[in-house]
Amino acid sequence: MINFMRRNKPAIAVCVIALMTSLPAFAQRAELKLRYDRPSGKVWEAALPVGNGRLAAMVYGNPEGELIRLNENTVWSGSPNRNDNPHALAALPEIRQLIFDGKMKEASQMAAKNIQAEKINGMCYQPVGDLQLTFPGHEQYTGYARELDLQTAVATTTYTVNGVKYTRQVLASIPDQAIIVQLTASKPGSLTFSAGMKSPQKSSVAAKGNNELVLSGISGDKDGVPGKVKFQSQVKFKTTGGKSAANGDAISITGADAVTIYISIATNFVNYADLSGDEVARTTAYMNKVWPKNFSGLLKDHIAAYQRFFNRVQLDLGTTDSVKNPTDIRVRDFRNGNDPQLVTLYFQFGRYLLIAASQPGGQPANLQGIWNPLMDPPWGSKYTININTEMNYWPAEETNLTEMHEPLIQMVKDLSVTGRETAKVMYGAGGWVTHHNTDLWRITGPVDGIYSAMWPMGGAWLSRHTWEKYLFNGDQQYLKTVYPALKGASEFYLDFLVEEPTHKWLVVSPSMSPENNPKVYPGVSIAAGATMDNQLVFDLFSNTIRAAEILQTDKALVDKMKAARDRLPPMQVGQHSQLQEWLQDLDNPNDKHRHVSHLFGLYPANQISPYRTPELFTAARNSLIQRGDVSTGWSMGWKVNLWARLLDGNHAWKLIKDQLTPAGVNKGENSGGGTYPNLFDAHPPFQIDGNYGCTAGICEMLLQSQDGDIHLLPALPEDWKKGRVSGLRARGGFEIQEMVWDNGQLSKITIRSTLGGNCRLRVPNALKENGQLKVASGNQTNAFFQIDPGAPALVSDKAKLDVLALPNTVVYDLPTQAGKTYTFVRK
Repeated sequence: MINFMRRNKPAIAVCVIALMTSLPAFAQRAELKLRYDRPSGKVWEAALPVGNGRLAAMVYGNPEGELIRLNENTVWSGSPNRNDNPHALAALPEIRQLIFDGKMKEASQMAAKNIQAEKINGMCYQPVGDLQLTFPGHEQYTGYARELDLQTAVATTTYTVNGVKYTRQVLASIPDQAIIVQLTASKPGSLTFSAGMKSPQKSSVAAKGNNELVLSGISGDKDGVPGKVKFQSQVKFKTTGGKSAANGDAISITGADAVTIYISIATNFVNYADLSGDEVARTTAYMNKVWPKNFSGLLKDHIAAYQRFFNRVQLDLGTTDSVKNPTDIRVRDFRNGNDPQLVTLYFQFGRYLLIAASQPGGQPANLQGIWNPLMDPPWGSKYTININTEMNYWPAEETNLTEMHEPLIQMVKDLSVTGRETAKVMYGAGGWVTHHNTDLWRITGPVDGIYSAMWPMGGAWLSRHTWEKYLFNGDQQYLKTVYPALKGASEFYLDFLVEEPTHKWLVVSPSMSPENNPKVYPGVSIAAGATMDNQLVFDLFSNTIRAAEILQTDKALVDKMKAARDRLPPMQVGQHSQLQEWLQDLDNPNDKHRHVSHLFGLYPANQISPYRTPELFTAARNSLIQRGDVSTGWSMGWKVNLWARLLDGNHAWKLIKDQLTPAGVNKGENSGGGTYPNLFDAHPPFQIDGNYGCTAGICEMLLQSQDGDIHLLPALPEDWKKGRVSGLRARGGFEIQEMVWDNGQLSKITIRSTLGGNCRLRVPNALKENGQLKVASGNQTNAFFQIDPGAPALVSDKAKLDVLALPNTVVYDLPTQAGKTYTFVRK
C-alpha cells in the first residue's frame, strides 16, 4: 500500500444536491462514492479524477496546499508527421522467404533495418500544468474527508481548522466546457489563500487584473518533430466578500465568504493535419460563456448532462458493513473479505471514467484516459492498438454509453485516410494499414523496436468497433459512414496475404503474436500466420462481407473476401491441449505472458463457442489456465472477460479479486498489477484499460449476446447469489430494463426492443411463458444474431446452428416489435 500522510478520524463530506432524487430507488441502497479520510499528499495515484471528455483534472485534496493537475486532450508533443519506412517494400519478399525458411533471427534483423521506423516513434500526450492553492494556517486540521461522488461527478474535500469547516468542490462541466472549483467556509470571511500556476512545458504565467491567471505555452518536441500545439489556460476567481489582488504572477484572496474558480483551457488544434486554431480566442470564448453563471446553476447543468449518461445503468450486488470503510481500506481487504458493493463501485467507476474521458467530438481515451502529469509518460500515453485502446471501449455499447464510442470511431475513419499511404509505400498494397501504436497525429507506420512494432494488424482490430456499434444500433445510415473504413482495411489484407509453403494457407507475413515470442526463438517475435492474425483477418472479412451485403454493394469484393477467407489457417489444438498461439505448435505451457492474443477469437470476437466449436472452446480454456491468473492489471481485466466467455463465473470472480488487490501485492509476470488507492488500474504503472476491461468483464458475467442468443446470467459466481441490474444493452437493439436474480435463479426480466425481431433468450431457469414466450426451436431468424455456416475457421464438424444445447439453461423465442417492452418472471 502506498504510504500516505497521517490518517485522521473519518468524517462525511456533505454535498446536498436535489437532482439525486432522480436516481432509481434500488440504486441508492449504497452510495457510489470513492471515500478517503486522508489527503493524497504527493501521490498522483491517490488523487481523484474529473473530466468532461476534453478537459481533465486530478484533485489532490491537500488542506494546506490544494493541487489540481490539468490536462486538455489535444495537448500532445510534436506536430503533423508521418513515420513510414520507404525501404520496407523492396525488403518484403526476402523477409518473407527468411520466415518461411525458419530463419527468424535473420528475418527480424532485416525487418529492423527496413521496416522499423527510422526515427519517429509516436508523440506523447502531455500536461497543461498545475493550479496550486495555498492556505496559510491549514497545516493542522481535523475531521478530514475526501470523496468522488460517481452519481454527480463531483470531487469534494472537507476539513475543519480552528472551528471553521472548509469545503471544496471540483467538477468538469460537459455543457459549459470548463473546470469549476467552489470554495466555501462555515464562517464568513474565513477564506484566505493564494493561487498560482506552473507548467513543465515551455510556458509563461501572468496575473491579469486582480482576479485572473493566464498560463500560455506550447507543447514539447519529440523525435525531431517540433512541438507546435499552442495552449492557453485562463483561471478566474469570483469572490463573495473579501478582496482579491494580483501579487506578481499569483492571485491573493483575503477574507472571502466563498470563491468560485473558473478554469478554461483550449489549443490551436483543429485536426491531425491542421493547427490553425486560435487558442487565445477559444479559451476566451469558453471563459466568456461560463463566467456569468453562478455555481449553483453550473452544478445543476453539469449533473443533468452527466446523469443523462451515467443513470442509464444501475447495478446492485448487495451491501455489507465494509461500505463504511475508506475506499483504499476496502481495496486492501477485498480479496479476503465480503464487499460485493465494491464490485458495483468499480463497475460504475469504469463507466464514470469513460464518460469523463471520451465525449463526442473529442479525442479517444488514450493509455491513461485523459489524465497525465508527465511530459514523457510511460509508452507516451499513446494509443496502443494491439489491445489497450480497444479495451478502453469494450464497455461502451454493453453498458449503454454508445455516445462515448464516437471518438474511437472517428479515429478509425482518420486512420483509414492516413493509413493508405503506409499501405502503398511500405507494402505495395491497396486499402489502409496501421501498426501497434498511433497518436494525435494519426501516424500509421511501425512504432518502437521491431520486436513489438512488426504487427500490421491495428486496422483489422480497430475496424471491428465500427461493425460492433452497428450490431447494437442497427442504423444502416451509420453503417454507410463506416463501411469505407471496413472496406479499406479488408482491401489491404487481400493484397498483403501471402501463401505459406506447407499447407498453402494464406497468412499475414511478416507479423507477430503481440509482444510475445516462441521460446524456441529467444528474443525474436517475427512470424507468419500467428493465430491472432488469422482470427483478426477472418473477423474483418466476415464483418465486411455482412456490411456489404446489408448495403447491397461491392459484390465482386465480397466474392474475393469469401475466397480468401476460405484459405485462412484454421485454429489448431496443440500438443499441450492448448489453442496454438502460432502457426506451428510452439507454445510453452509455462509461458505466463501478459498478452493472451490467440484468445481474441474467444473475446472480444465470437469465433470460439461452447456450442459450435467445443474442441476449440476446451483448448482455449486450457491455454488460459496455462497462462495463469495474476499478471498486469489490464491483462487481468481481459481475463475476467475470457473466463466469462468460458461460462466460469467463479473463475472470473477470482480474477476480479486479483485485480482489486492493492498495487504491488500481487506476484507474477510483471508483478505489481492491481489497483491503486484511487481505483486506477495498475499495469503498473497506471493504465486505464484495466478499469475499462474489468467493467466490461462484469457486464459479460451478467449478459452476453454474441453467440446466437441473449444469454442472461451466463457466468454468475456463487457469491453473487442475489442482485439486480438495469440498463445493459444487447446486440440486436435490445435493452435489459431490469433483471433480478435470487439464489442464482432469474426472478424477473424486462426487455425493451428498439429494432424488433426475434429475441432468443437463454436463461438459467424456466420462465412463465404467458402466451408471448415460447420454447425456442429451429434457426434463429434475427439477422443480428446470424452465425455464418460457411466459415471453416469458425465452425467445427459438430456444430449445430439451430437451438444450441447447454446444460442448466432454457432457451426461449420471443417475437418482438420495435418500441415494445416485455416482462417475464420465474416459473
